[in-house]
Amino acid sequence: MTTWPSWQPEVLSFLPAWLWKVICIFLVLQMPPILVSLLVWAERRVSAWIQDRVGPNRVGPFGLLQSVADLVKFVFKEDVVPGQVNRVLYSVAPALAMVPGLVTFSLLPFAERFMVSDLDSGLLMLFAISSLAVYGIQIGGWASNSKYALIGGVRASAQIISYELTLGLAAAVVVLFTGSLNLAEMVRWQSETRILGLLPAWTIFVFPGGTVAFVIFITSAFAETNRLPFDMPEAESELAAGYHVEYSSMKFALFFLGEYAAMIVMSGLMTTLFLGGWSLFGLERVMEGTIWQTLIQTGIWWAKTLFFLFVFIWIRWTLPRFRYDQLMRLGWKVFLPLSLANLLVAAWMRTWGMWGASA
Repeated sequence: MTTWPSWQPEVLSFLPAWLWKVICIFLVLQMPPILVSLLVWAERRVSAWIQDRVGPNRVGPFGLLQSVADLVKFVFKEDVVPGQVNRVLYSVAPALAMVPGLVTFSLLPFAERFMVSDLDSGLLMLFAISSLAVYGIQIGGWASNSKYALIGGVRASAQIISYELTLGLAAAVVVLFTGSLNLAEMVRWQSETRILGLLPAWTIFVFPGGTVAFVIFITSAFAETNRLPFDMPEAESELAAGYHVEYSSMKFALFFLGEYAAMIVMSGLMTTLFLGGWSLFGLERVMEGTIWQTLIQTGIWWAKTLFFLFVFIWIRWTLPRFRYDQLMRLGWKVFLPLSLANLLVAAWMRTWGMWGASA
């Protein structure tokens, strides 16, 4: 006999549990393309607001259909393939750069009972899959048979590998304190544990090391997603367009789809690791056991994630680009030692029971 999830509303009680899971998977699969198109529109509007410009406002209300117009342009634009490229790798590279961002999106816990996968090693799996995106960038740069594209690909691989170290070490602090690699369990720990019996124990506020880990993580996320001020792999002033300089049409669009999908994943991961995920001062327990609780938790999660996406856009249109030697120096000589020291302090506090999963 089929057992129904306790949170499934009466109006959907006729659906088998497996069918409801399929619906959740379908919804999650539809989110990235829609969100990327809205994020491109938001970037144009926010950048226009920062620079005191108007921004897109002609195609659809408030320019909302501008991204649709761009998609139509990419679909019908001629797909120009240079004569000296490695055609197989040249064609595969955009997909390799895009797919990891879409797959890792399905690992994020949007609400206590709205997630595609609830893996015990969810954080480890997310990092493992997201790290594969560098292969698409590197292969695209090499297969293009262009010096500009090759240099951009080499820069991207060095940059992403360097900052993945600090990204992982910053996340390890959260793992130590929550005692789990399960992303949903991390959120539950942050929502159920209390500081002074009142405030939720979001890891950004738990102890100074949590704040340090957050600063390191968000900075590394900019480098990991090739966003300004760390967009050296596609620095137009030096490399024309970097690793995708020889791409056009939908292949060109796939690289940017992967970049924006990675932005969404990183923003959602920061929400989950450091800001309590779907929890917000007890509001996540309103109407407990109903579909409305899931909707409230999902709304809280997305509100926090959208804030980080705004920060991504805000920083891009505020700070100038770093030099490449400055980027490498920051990662290896500042963030890596600081991350290791912060992790050691967190491990010491956890060992002596000063704070952590047993609190």
